[in-house]
Amino acid sequence: MSRITVAFSLLAVAACCPADDLSPTQASFRPTSVPDRVLLSWKGDPATTQSVTWRTDDSVASGVAEIAPAGPGPDFKNDAKSIEARTEPLKSNLGEAHYHSVTFEGLKPATAYAYRVGDGETWSEWFQFRTMSAEPAPLQFVYVGDAQNDLKSLWSRVIRQAYSDAPKSQFLLHAGDLINRGDADHEWGEWFYGLGWMSGTIPQIAIPGNHEYSKISKDSPKGLTAHWKPQFELPENGPMGLEESVFFIDVQGVRIVGLNSNEDQEMQAEWLDDVLSKNPNRWTIVAHHHPIHSTSGDRDNAQLRRLWQPTYDRHGVDLVLQGHDHSYGRSRPIRFDANEEQVSKDEDEKTVQKIADGENVASGVRGRTPGGTVYVVSVSGPKMYALKDYPKETDPFARRAADTQLYQIITIDGDELKYEARTAVGDLYDAFSLKKRADAPNEFIERVPKDVEQRLGKTTGEK
Repeated sequence: MSRITVAFSLLAVAACCPADDLSPTQASFRPTSVPDRVLLSWKGDPATTQSVTWRTDDSVASGVAEIAPAGPGPDFKNDAKSIEARTEPLKSNLGEAHYHSVTFEGLKPATAYAYRVGDGETWSEWFQFRTMSAEPAPLQFVYVGDAQNDLKSLWSRVIRQAYSDAPKSQFLLHAGDLINRGDADHEWGEWFYGLGWMSGTIPQIAIPGNHEYSKISKDSPKGLTAHWKPQFELPENGPMGLEESVFFIDVQGVRIVGLNSNEDQEMQAEWLDDVLSKNPNRWTIVAHHHPIHSTSGDRDNAQLRRLWQPTYDRHGVDLVLQGHDHSYGRSRPIRFDANEEQVSKDEDEKTVQKIADGENVASGVRGRTPGGTVYVVSVSGPKMYALKDYPKETDPFARRAADTQLYQIITIDGDELKYEARTAVGDLYDAFSLKKRADAPNEFIERVPKDVEQRLGKTTGEK
């Protein structure tokens, strides 16, 4: 980290959250010599590498990690190898901290490993993870929208319920606004508290939202929080200057593309077109913070839609995962209409409606629509906005919700993708399937649970 970046972080923190104003709970997140905030992510190939970061106070000058193939008994640790960590300082409203990072390399695909982190004397517990397969294989992950507020008290229940329902998930994807103030270190402490030991066992893929950006003065431009890169080891295969905030990861036959909707959207469109044109994977999922089609308020990201959605159409992106609007919306497969600058809905008379037995379809929604991309906007934290009041004929969403904390479980097995959105108490709220077909668009199947009404609340058009 450069001195400029550190200075930016210090000024931003001093402006938003002075150390003297911390509550006892906030102060409890100060760093110590004992490793904490242990987090797995991927900087390289998920089949043969695994990255880990952790935090200590500044009394720990350097870090080290140990790793060994995991075994059924405790003797695995006798075969552990040591890797020196890269260490960088970060000063925040909680004081001076050192962040340490290691990327384990040369691992065997689909293999369980145990690791621990520390300084050679003071250690974390032994964590376990399993590398991904080098070939296409069944994959499951959890996606969540904005956590942002009341992370310890109200968001933690959501992420823990998600783990309860999908304990075999191979990673968690966060679609931005992980916290409310990007340089408030106690908020990051709450975020890690909510995840608990999961962050050290299940890899995390993080997408930056607008709340990960801050400015050091009224007239200065906003910049990505200095907490981002020390905490998340992500690929550096994005456009120059946007490394680790724009990237792609290939995992078990799926290309996951993370975009940064906060800046340089046009440059990313060019990069995205190239990345998708060279995509060897069967499935493609894109994640970014600001939605292509908004669910709440008077929001409309028209420029983003014009720049990115035609690229999704051109390359057959299967699913786009988003946040920002603090409500829920899920479309059918839809495309961009360059002439009308609105959603293009396929009304092919040859389309056959297909609905799973015992399940229903929301009013006016086809069961199967050929072509296009499915767009999802979701929220996992407690901050809520009213739904946008779309005219029925231009509403891009087949299923919506207000005042509802959700998490999504996505499962891919061969030619089928299954999607479930569940509420904070674990109830199924929305579901669909996509099926790959030879020389034809995906088959889209509605699986909305029967007798579960939409939680619409008031829209912005109501008084």
